[in-house]
Amino acid sequence: MAHEFMRLQVWFIKHKTAVKSMNLTEALETLRSIRKYKDTEIEEEKIRKALEAARLAPSALNHQPWRYVVVQDQDTIEKLNYACNQTWFVPAMIVGCVDPSQSYVREDGEGYWKMDLAISMHNLMLAAWEMGLGTCWVTAFSEKEVKKILGIPDYLRVLAMTPIGYPVKEKPPVSKRKPIEEIARYEKWS
Repeated sequence: MAHEFMRLQVWFIKHKTAVKSMNLTEALETLRSIRKYKDTEIEEEKIRKALEAARLAPSALNHQPWRYVVVQDQDTIEKLNYACNQTWFVPAMIVGCVDPSQSYVREDGEGYWKMDLAISMHNLMLAAWEMGLGTCWVTAFSEKEVKKILGIPDYLRVLAMTPIGYPVKEKPPVSKRKPIEEIARYEKWS
């Protein structure tokens, strides 16, 4: 692990990019939805590290039903823009898919595939943020159209996607959240 970090430091020094370390609390406080990206190619190593973070996510009974499609071809991204009714100018999109038949189903019939992908995708987004890459949780799209564009089989569900790239500008830390007193109870509901 130390060797990997040193290798990254050398790369950053060589490319005159600042090395910035971020702890989990800082990442959670500063992670924002980024909608404007620099026209800068993302290093393959960073995409792999983000995917590795997604792979390491916990899932119900460790079924790991997620699958990802990394899209860097600009013509394909343009088609995905149409499916999202958006205009993303980004170096890459990551599409989160899930196989519901591979996920845990509780005895009352509740399947955990949506939650499993959400946790995995959030890991991916936090890892990207730590490496200086912005993301934006996207769920408003035509699943049918995305499947058609990317050749995703019928048995998979497309649940979310994110553009990924270097943000054009910094955003202030997260501020619009409900207070803890409004969202948490201790011991019992009332």
